[in-house]
Amino acid sequence: MSWLIGRHDSTTHSFRLAQNRDLAHAILLDHPLGRRSIGRKPYETVNADQNSPDLTAVAPPPYTRRMSEKLQATPSAQPGDIEAATQQARVLAQALPFLRRYAGATVVVKYGGHAMGEEALAEQFGRDIALLKQVGINPVVVHGGGPQINAMLKRLDVKSSFIDGLRVTDQATMDVVEMVLAGTVNKYVANLITKAGALAVGICGKDGSMIRASKAQRTRIDPETKQEVPLDLGFVGEPTSVDARVIHALTGGGLVPVIAPVGVGADGQSYNINADTVAAAVAGALNATRLLMLTDVPGVLDKEKRLIPSLTLQEVEERVADGTITGGMIPKVECCVEAVRQGVKGAVILDGRVPHACLLELFTEAGPGTLIKR
Repeated sequence: MSWLIGRHDSTTHSFRLAQNRDLAHAILLDHPLGRRSIGRKPYETVNADQNSPDLTAVAPPPYTRRMSEKLQATPSAQPGDIEAATQQARVLAQALPFLRRYAGATVVVKYGGHAMGEEALAEQFGRDIALLKQVGINPVVVHGGGPQINAMLKRLDVKSSFIDGLRVTDQATMDVVEMVLAGTVNKYVANLITKAGALAVGICGKDGSMIRASKAQRTRIDPETKQEVPLDLGFVGEPTSVDARVIHALTGGGLVPVIAPVGVGADGQSYNINADTVAAAVAGALNATRLLMLTDVPGVLDKEKRLIPSLTLQEVEERVADGTITGGMIPKVECCVEAVRQGVKGAVILDGRVPHACLLELFTEAGPGTLIKR
């Protein structure tokens, strides 16, 4: 399993990351080569993971006219430019071992932040996910949508109340949350991937009761009594179980699931769930090879603000205890830790603003973020 967890030390990390950006770009430009079957016959079904025999990956269909036209419009080596063509061939050859390693593997990607808000990055993300599917990997996307929810609440003049800085999700707010997450945003993300050449299907946790949820339990310190008291945030939920059959059906049929973080209670009530939490729960239920958490920061930083390439579960506890990991990074790291404990082989916090961040993480030796592993 060394190929799953190997990372270079921080001294060479930045240099190799910059060097490998050309590799990721070349993979994207020439992904017809990657789409060919690696070590198996065309259209042969393979096991997605050794310990997940029910999850299968089907080789993608032949090129369509749309894919060919899109690739022809992509700038690459010009006819007769032997030097540029040779360089592309070299970097593609370097990617081959990684393509073999992840063939048939399940990769869960949490998508949000600026990578979703900026059109160029969003379209690039769609192409990258389509590429993963086309080279035999099973990508599963879980997305957020906080800014879009805020914009719609403002547009509809739905008032929100806050307790200690946390939004209270009443029924009116929940209706808007479900409309935006399971509707507008979900279909937008699915369409990004479909336009790039892979078939994506937008779903939410309520479909097939895929994500069962319960009311989130929060507490706060009462300023008068100084006692810990329950904090009622309305219909904010936590996943209690994930039924992966819907996801298996989609990935086994050659489709890319795009999941909105809306869960359902035993009584049919909808719950708004944090997208990071849903991504970790889904990755654990699928026994994924990788969980990629796209954020707006480079990863976990040390006290000198330098990127930490990798952390074990024990090291995460130590870094939280000594104050290295603080603030909003703590819940993200906790989600990664929980995913690894559930069987995910590695969880990575990486900067979604970096071009081709997912490709860099999977197809090069020096990933752009922080890998959390056992």
